[in-house]
Amino acid sequence: MIDEVLTHVAGSPWALPLMFALVLADSLLVLVPGEVAVTAFGALAVTVGSPPLLGVVLLAALAAFLGDMIVYLVGRRVGLDRWAWMRGRRVGAAIGWAHRRLHRSSATVVFTARFIPFARLAVNLTAGASRVPAPRYLALVAAAATGWAVYQAAVGAIVGRLVPGGPIVAVLISIGVAIVLGLAIDLIVTRISSARADSSPDEEDTPA
Repeated sequence: MIDEVLTHVAGSPWALPLMFALVLADSLLVLVPGEVAVTAFGALAVTVGSPPLLGVVLLAALAAFLGDMIVYLVGRRVGLDRWAWMRGRRVGAAIGWAHRRLHRSSATVVFTARFIPFARLAVNLTAGASRVPAPRYLALVAAAATGWAVYQAAVGAIVGRLVPGGPIVAVLISIGVAIVLGLAIDLIVTRISSARADSSPDEEDTPA
């Protein structure tokens, strides 16, 4: 029955708009499961045949880009201390890290942050507030969003292709794999940044 429900959802004309909305909201609210949605629809694309995998990638990339652009524009217009939540410990640490690193290695920071929710929010806000030139920055955001969408959809598609058991199994396993890989990326980036911080007093750690 669950497989039938997933098949119906995947074939619905609202499937890709729903994924688009989740990814866009994820860029703005952090806690919305945008990554999970892209991975799940990537798995459904190869197990059910819909929605088309290319459509999943393109709409996920577009939603991610638009969400990051909106956050950049908010930072540019509002700044970093207008709302109380921006002064929270974790967001504050992420903003401090982004501010220290953004102008030195913007491409690396933008691509890394796209895979780490709080860092992504902090980098986009800080870039806007710091008046990083929009054409160059948004070009980096577009490239990072595309790479992120390909990665998330590919995880689901590969698991869906390799693991037998139908849509529900493919979706659940692909989501689990995506979460584990996301945690691994976060850990690796933090370890690398910590090592650089130990070797150079001018380098700062990534946000916790």
